[in-house]
Amino acid sequence: MSEHEWLAERFEEDRGRLRGVAYRMLGSLTDADDAVQEAWLRLSRSDARAIENLSGWLTTVVARVCLDQLRSRQVRREEPLEEQSAPEPAAPVRGPRNPEEEAVMADSVGLALLVVLERLDPAERLAFVLHDLFDLPFSEIAEIVGRSPEAARQLASLARRRVRGAGTTPGADLAGQRRLVDDFLAALRAGDAGKLVTLLDPEFEVHADAAAQAAVPPDIHGAEAWAKTAVRLAGGARLARVALVEGSVGIVIAPRGKLFRVLRFTFEGDRIATMEVIGDPERLQALELGVLETSSQ
Repeated sequence: MSEHEWLAERFEEDRGRLRGVAYRMLGSLTDADDAVQEAWLRLSRSDARAIENLSGWLTTVVARVCLDQLRSRQVRREEPLEEQSAPEPAAPVRGPRNPEEEAVMADSVGLALLVVLERLDPAERLAFVLHDLFDLPFSEIAEIVGRSPEAARQLASLARRRVRGAGTTPGADLAGQRRLVDDFLAALRAGDAGKLVTLLDPEFEVHADAAAQAAVPPDIHGAEAWAKTAVRLAGGARLARVALVEGSVGIVIAPRGKLFRVLRFTFEGDRIATMEVIGDPERLQALELGVLETSSQ
């Protein structure tokens, strides 16, 4: 076996894990694959046999590439009129990339998690992903972000609090809310109007902002009236996932991890009293969101 073949074989052993790191960092399968290919390019130019821990070396390279991309995104958001030229791919990408594959990848990671990760500072996101999701020690994370191990630990801690939600509504019964919203989502997906009525307060109200009114009729009053209209929303409900919304249990709709709608609820006893459908981009960005533990939904 030639050195190039040996190197390619070793790289393929790590490709899946590297792709997972990059995807959680960047939230885009195309960008993740580009980051992995950049790592291959840098490896092919290095003396690989002198690298003691090849897997660790590759993880570090991918993480740094991702961090640079995230910081570049921030610059582009601050300078929206500046033209950006797309770089040539470092090497042929293995296999086709398509929306279906991206959707499967996003769902496997967790749509709500991708939405919340998108809101983190680049260094926070890197520290959380590498430590909490991939068990990289803070000493190695510190070298990547250019800070001390203690500072890297603080970055991960701050990110962790934001991922879990900074706080919950005082007196909120999150477990009870979760059961209600899980049942609500299941009934919505099934188009079961009768079940929906049992979960909603008789005086249930729905309010939708202007951006969401095309899909959800605004200002509907009464559980039975809304349940009848909700049957046609079953298809879109497949994209919905439970999440913390402003300290209470709500729903995010995020195709391929990109936030599109948020459903915010109020609760009365063991019923859902109101639902607010938020679609305005500025309002979505201002919401405090967090990730709930995984459930069957």
